[in-house]
Amino acid sequence: MNAILDKTAQGKINWEATWIGRFNKARTSPINQRRWRNFRANSRGYWALWFFGVLFIVSLFAEFIANDKPLLVTFEGGIYMPVFVAYPETDFGGDFATEADYRDPFVQELIEDAGGTIIWPLIPYSYDTINLDLPVPAPAPPSAENWLGTDDQGRDVVARVIYGFRISVLFGLILTIFASIIGVAVGAVQGYFGGWVDLIGQRLIEIWSSVPSLYLIIIIAAVIEPTFWILLGILLLFQWVALVGVVRAEFLRGRNLEYVRAARALGLRNVAIIFKHVLPNAMVATLTFLPFILNSSITALTALDFLGFGLPPGSPSLGELLAQGKNNLQAPWLGFTGFIVIATMLSLLVFVGEAVRDAFDPRKTLQ
Repeated sequence: MNAILDKTAQGKINWEATWIGRFNKARTSPINQRRWRNFRANSRGYWALWFFGVLFIVSLFAEFIANDKPLLVTFEGGIYMPVFVAYPETDFGGDFATEADYRDPFVQELIEDAGGTIIWPLIPYSYDTINLDLPVPAPAPPSAENWLGTDDQGRDVVARVIYGFRISVLFGLILTIFASIIGVAVGAVQGYFGGWVDLIGQRLIEIWSSVPSLYLIIIIAAVIEPTFWILLGILLLFQWVALVGVVRAEFLRGRNLEYVRAARALGLRNVAIIFKHVLPNAMVATLTFLPFILNSSITALTALDFLGFGLPPGSPSLGELLAQGKNNLQAPWLGFTGFIVIATMLSLLVFVGEAVRDAFDPRKTLQ
């Protein structure tokens, strides 16, 4: 038994050493160093990546920034964290066994009378919290309590922007990853084998691309309520086509190169040739398109939410914020906020895409 465990541990060590060695080799290779220098030379794209990354990381912790539940509550010597755990009102001396409403003055008075403290997030509103103490009818203009005002249902705009930014980026990333996997696989098969496989595949893609995806989504939304994953699946049915042409062209060019023909003559399997010899070259052109595909994925979700066929009602959505701006022209802060957030997000991704394009351009060199 000890010999088996030692052998397993040694195999794990060898596996880790192999991948660490590959990572260090890729990091220190001259071509990757040149790509990194070209990427950094595009200062607009380089800083756009940092800015977008900071915004996305901050949005991942939205519950700790904008929430109607306190981060920390001390009560009679105990420490409570409502942001993680739902505590009943009876734990604080209340009458109901349901979850405590910490915005209720009665609950706040119970905690303060017992000498406890309540530590709120920076923004004491979640994306679905309705401010019932507005001095004017909703939508309320920006104020010290609601920095960007409220929407027509009394919900804080800043909180909805933070949550909407996160769900938009996550939706775009997931859709881009799965669409890229399918598109690269289909393009690789068409380009590598060619002939009838390529001919039939191209005709099927042309037919599939002519299907009106918006009408299909409207029909599905009329039958069932679209959710995050249902929308993701529907858009994935059409989004994967974007990379097929690029990958197919790279494989058509690479399959007749000398080293590929030599590998085929030596008896190497087609799967090994595709993954080890042709695909790495095709990924160079593919990676330059990924930021733009992410951009289009986010735009597709925003457009569907704007038209009312996107996420379920009440979900934090940038497209829904734009729709409220259109329906409430007397509240210009809604339309301006949605436009600025979406324009900034898409512009940053475009700048990053331009920097990635420069990084993988073999003709671009630094003096």
